[in-house]
Amino acid sequence: MKIAIVKLSALGDIIHAMIVLQFIKKQHPNTVVDWVVEEGFKDILDNNPDINEIHTVNLRQAKQQKSLKLLFNELKKLRKLPRYDIVIDTQGLIKSAIVSRAIPSDQTFGFDKNSLRESFAAKFYTDTCSINYDENIIKRNAAVISSALNIAISHDDILNKQPFLFSNSQISSGLLSDTKANIALIPGASFQSKIYPVDQYVQIAEELKSKANFIVLWGNESEKNMAEQIQKIVPEVHIVDKLTLDGLKALIAQMDLVIGGDTGPTHMAFALNIPSVTLFGSTPGYRNTYTTTINRVLESKSKVDPYKIDKNDFSIKTIKVSDIVKIAKELLFKGKL
Repeated sequence: MKIAIVKLSALGDIIHAMIVLQFIKKQHPNTVVDWVVEEGFKDILDNNPDINEIHTVNLRQAKQQKSLKLLFNELKKLRKLPRYDIVIDTQGLIKSAIVSRAIPSDQTFGFDKNSLRESFAAKFYTDTCSINYDENIIKRNAAVISSALNIAISHDDILNKQPFLFSNSQISSGLLSDTKANIALIPGASFQSKIYPVDQYVQIAEELKSKANFIVLWGNESEKNMAEQIQKIVPEVHIVDKLTLDGLKALIAQMDLVIGGDTGPTHMAFALNIPSVTLFGSTPGYRNTYTTTINRVLESKSKVDPYKIDKNDFSIKTIKVSDIVKIAKELLFKGKL
């Protein structure tokens, strides 16, 4: 069988979908699995042994330039791909549904209209499955793949998964400690209300710096500024140079703990079986990550509607530093500090 998975963006969403790869190959080892993704996110998929080929599109550029010509050229490029037995859209947006239908295939599979925020997307599929939109995103990805390919992916399978991000990059040994726990802080996120306050990250570092080596990651100038604010008050904190996605995978894989908001680099910890504490305010923690014995979640008391995220909900700042530190101690030192 030859299949194509469509998950175009964003970083965390792609990671949440990648978990299905190992289960496809375990149950159908001879299946050819290709992936269609936005060009800027290709590196997160690179080096995965369960992906045969990665195809990229640049819809983001077409949107930024408001160019129908660029859009049609991207779709035309997809029409030239080899024919697949089935194309599976794990994203469920109108744009990903159009991309899925443009790829030559015998079957185009996705979520039904009642399982989508953009229900019109379902019109582009030849076959669909049903699962509540507000269900956990990893369970949704497992459900659409299971339905499309008639395979089983259980809760225990997910809990016992193998790490599924792979890197060729080398990380400077000067960043890592041999005597202290290495903790990555992820202060940035895609929008402001997903960002935990800098002064509270400072308190976390102050509380744990005697036993932990802190490394702050950043992806743009605003996030770099946050990292520098943390370091100004806690000089022991390290700030990394800007990393490629491949370098980011390599660094997260070396951590003993990752602490951050609902953003791709934090979700990498789950993918790599690295302990993590993910902080949620305006986005739904029950939906946007998978809780395990080592991957823990702290949510504000906001009632979040996954159909319509309130970007003016800054309740993430109400999450107590003491609660984060308590979980960090449990994960790293079994609470004995």
